[in-house]
Amino acid sequence: MTSRLDRWERVLERQLAAAPYVLLAVSVVLALAGGDGTVSWVTLGLAASAAGWVWLVPRGPVYVAGLVLLIGVLSTQSLWFASFFGFVGYLHSWRYLNGMWRLAGVTGVAAFSVAAYSGGLPEPTPFGILTYVFFTGVIVAGVALFSFVGQITDERSAERKRMVAQLEEAMRENAGLHAQLLVQAREAGVLDERRRMAAEIHDTLAQGLTGIITQLQAAGQADDWHRNVDLALRLARESLAEARRSVHAMGPGPLESAPLPEALRDVAARWGELNGLTPEFTVTGQERPLHPEVEETLLRTAQEALANVAKHAHASRVGLTLSYMEDVVTLDVRDDGIGFDPQLTAFGLTAMRKRVDRLAGTLEVESESGAGTAISASLPAVARG
Repeated sequence: MTSRLDRWERVLERQLAAAPYVLLAVSVVLALAGGDGTVSWVTLGLAASAAGWVWLVPRGPVYVAGLVLLIGVLSTQSLWFASFFGFVGYLHSWRYLNGMWRLAGVTGVAAFSVAAYSGGLPEPTPFGILTYVFFTGVIVAGVALFSFVGQITDERSAERKRMVAQLEEAMRENAGLHAQLLVQAREAGVLDERRRMAAEIHDTLAQGLTGIITQLQAAGQADDWHRNVDLALRLARESLAEARRSVHAMGPGPLESAPLPEALRDVAARWGELNGLTPEFTVTGQERPLHPEVEETLLRTAQEALANVAKHAHASRVGLTLSYMEDVVTLDVRDDGIGFDPQLTAFGLTAMRKRVDRLAGTLEVESESGAGTAISASLPAVARG
């Protein structure tokens, strides 16, 4: 962050150094273009003098006084000098003078500019003088306001740099501990990322590839093989999209465009289309948006549970129930399949349990041979922030 700010400050310094010459050149071009087509050697000579003054004279009160005088003389040649080159007078008066002298320099440039805009000095009448003083004062007040804001910004930037320097010094004094903490954090981050990628690959790519294989095998044995191939292609595209989301640590695709109940209903419908068995889906309680991690965990749990049903259960009925309660949200997935021994350790169940445990939830698995399986995931109903 600091290096980026330093780069921007260096760019701004170069632009400020070039601004007088650019604005002077623009003023000369516009002055000559707005004339009668002949070259004004007086204008060119004064402009060259102004450029030399800015280039050669050391910055200070003498420099600003000469600059203001040159702006005044050039403004008598063309209004464009007051409009463009006059800005340099405001900028350098505030930058290279101190205290009330700043306002004196700004006032001098403003007085010359107002006279140029008015076509000369004001008429010696109360109205003319008051009008001249009013517009001069407005310009001085505006320049002072913006310059004061810029000065505060510069002071804050300098203060920020001092704080950063102090922080860097403290970090250097604790370099050994800092390096050790970085190594530990990096190792922990790598381990967490490996676990996340393993879970994501199992929840997305493995299930998608399993479905593709199933559909291609079915295509080789079915008369209407086009449907199976189309489903396999769709699964391949969805798996590729989910793989990209996993790499970028994004949430599941179904939750991007629909609330959790609709996403679960879509997952159930897609699973039914692929497996020839439409699950029953029910929502109880008052639907409400939940924290994204809670919704993602429930969605992944449903996907894993349905994938296990397709691979192992040989079920004829499958049901999903999403229950919104006051402090808890629960997802139940039931089937009437052949069941299994809940004590067996499988990666899918382990991944589900870790996801639920990480959010202080509970995962219950009930199953016995010939009596089907029921999986219940309960999570705190944390509202979306």
